[in-house]
Amino acid sequence: MELLTINNVWMMICTALVFFMHLGFAFLEIGLTRQKNTLNILFKNIFIITVGLLLYCLVGFNLMYPGDFNGFIGFAGFGLDSPLTAEGTLDLTYNEGYTYWTDFLFQGMFAATAATIVSGAVAERMKIGPFMMFTVIYVGLIYPIAGSWKWGGGFLQTLETPFYDFAGSTLVHSVGGWAALVAVYLLGSRIGKFKNGKPQAIPGHNIPLATAGVIILWLGWFGFNGGSVLSADPSLTSLTLVTTCLAAAAGGVVAALVSTLKYKNLDLTMFLNGILGGLVGITAGADQMSPTDAIIIGAVAGATIVFAVALVDKIRLDDPVGAIAVHLACGIWGTLAVGIFGALASGAQLVSQFIGVVSYAGTCITSSFLIIFILKKTVGIRISEREELEGLDAHEHSMYAYPDFRLNEH
Repeated sequence: MELLTINNVWMMICTALVFFMHLGFAFLEIGLTRQKNTLNILFKNIFIITVGLLLYCLVGFNLMYPGDFNGFIGFAGFGLDSPLTAEGTLDLTYNEGYTYWTDFLFQGMFAATAATIVSGAVAERMKIGPFMMFTVIYVGLIYPIAGSWKWGGGFLQTLETPFYDFAGSTLVHSVGGWAALVAVYLLGSRIGKFKNGKPQAIPGHNIPLATAGVIILWLGWFGFNGGSVLSADPSLTSLTLVTTCLAAAAGGVVAALVSTLKYKNLDLTMFLNGILGGLVGITAGADQMSPTDAIIIGAVAGATIVFAVALVDKIRLDDPVGAIAVHLACGIWGTLAVGIFGALASGAQLVSQFIGVVSYAGTCITSSFLIIFILKKTVGIRISEREELEGLDAHEHSMYAYPDFRLNEH
């Protein structure tokens, strides 16, 4: 009983840290975009958290953890059931590391993250109504079904060499990243982003706020990865936090260095996204890596950020916050790295990791394309030119984030 209490308290602390990450995402997104769209982005982030938790309670949790099922899709019923014994008392044997309720809340905090990734990528030009519709379907159905394939004991878990994703480089970050890629493609770029085929910088309005967002996300990742140990095991939890921090540090330093060599300027936004890339990269195998492995994985993720951002611009996709580079590119790298570094490294493991990446890519691209394409052809997903120039805050909310400091932004 005492051990359960200790483990459960640690899991609840981690749940709070993952919840705190949503503030980091909000700060990062508004900091890297223009002030005339600030309130719109904040509204979307609050919507994702609130509706995401309700959806996860009603259907998501039992889609993701359906019990015995065919390995692809199962459903244990609507809502949450109190885990009671035959005598009607609370069942404390649900899990040696935490209670049923803590399990739900911890996993529920992860669920909303996938849509938050998309929110940043489509910032400043997507109608809020269609975005909300997309969030309901993607978070309510697609994310938990895809998650069940590994964390729910589905077909990826039952491979001869099981696919491994400790805390979600693929199950959370790439699931959001693939949807972000599709959404950006169908939505088109912001006005002024490309001139004569060349990308133009559209500076964010508050880089200090973006920096605060990254630091908050780094702190929250202690819960994201540390909680994924699913207990307060001192050795494994400590190792996980060390590898997480080292990968983040290496990602930031290498991204800053490579960016400076490539563009001849010290770009803070690349530094910040490099930290996030390192965090995403280590998430798949944080419990399996040595400190040296973690530094290498973070370093490769940091370099990946710089070239992925350049590639996204080259193919004329507009991602205001670098979500595709951070969450998709580094998510793929981190997932494959499990088969290359650490305790699980082997050819068979690398093949399983590749199978997992391809499985999620096919599912997320197809599902997100269908959802967003149907929305595009029915209700429309792009705001008007006037609305974009004047800002979503004024046109979709009739309010301003900074009413006393409005700028005439075009």
